[in-house]
Amino acid sequence: MRIAVVGATGMVGEVMLKVLAERNFPVTELIPVASERSVGKEIEYKGKKYKVVGMQTAVDMKADIALFSAGGDTSLEWAPKFAAAGTTVIDNSSAWRMDPTKKLIVPEINAEELTAADKIIANPNCSTIQMVLVLAPLHRKYNIKRVIVSTYQSITGTGVKAVQQLENEYAGVQGEMAYKYPIHRNAIPQCDSFEDNGYTKEEMKLVRETKKILSDNSIAVTATAVRVPIVGGHSEAVNVEFTNDFDLSEVRNILRHTDGVVVQDNNDTYTYPMPMYAQGKDDVFVGRIRRDESQENTLNMWIVADNLRKGAATNTIQIAEYLIAAKLV
Repeated sequence: MRIAVVGATGMVGEVMLKVLAERNFPVTELIPVASERSVGKEIEYKGKKYKVVGMQTAVDMKADIALFSAGGDTSLEWAPKFAAAGTTVIDNSSAWRMDPTKKLIVPEINAEELTAADKIIANPNCSTIQMVLVLAPLHRKYNIKRVIVSTYQSITGTGVKAVQQLENEYAGVQGEMAYKYPIHRNAIPQCDSFEDNGYTKEEMKLVRETKKILSDNSIAVTATAVRVPIVGGHSEAVNVEFTNDFDLSEVRNILRHTDGVVVQDNNDTYTYPMPMYAQGKDDVFVGRIRRDESQENTLNMWIVADNLRKGAATNTIQIAEYLIAAKLV
């Protein structure tokens, strides 16, 4: 199994290599790929050193699977070239997510949609993945009408530059800014750029991707995404209105039996999800499960996950694992 990791020197690329090793993914040949300025650099994987190659070289090497995390423009240009060479691309950027000809996959929810003909597969946005993993089994049981989500997103979602900004501000050092404002001791109510409707791209990803993954355009979704000075992962306050009423103990039971979800919900012991404990883990954590007493058939939850792992690298690799298990590559 020849695996190309495109964007191998970036934040998500590094986590991909880590997760591939941890999960003992069947790599027979690793092809680390990055932009021209990184070509020739060495990366380490399972104690062995590999030289980074450029995009065209990687296409010519005809990998079985290419795991892409190199940004939307790179993906739009190069994913079709890899696919034309026979490589199955799993892409982490927003480039292909809403393309009606491409599948948007969270393996625990909709991996069975995949076929051998799918040569470019989209990995959803990090904040969407953790939310829909919790919503999917509840939607099947109670039928979701509306979702209101407020996110509290880690600076790692922006990248290395943002982590450096926070570290500089901690240390009182002037440096390059990833954001227009300080992030230390602050909350910035803007993740990504604004669209014409006044919402940010990040907020609209939550709206559009949720409908596509759950295969239900009737679900109403509205979102507010906030960047906070956190490294460990993304947190979300999620309010869900259902068509049918629910029992709280049944909700908890359904979530306890959902693959990839861990329920942390005990007020007596102050047990609830927090990003500092989600960091480095592949699960999605849910707690503060309670009825919205202001409206019928409505539930409040707090959902946390490591955005670089289940929100990006791990979900991508789980898609690849499914392709192999289902003999689609």
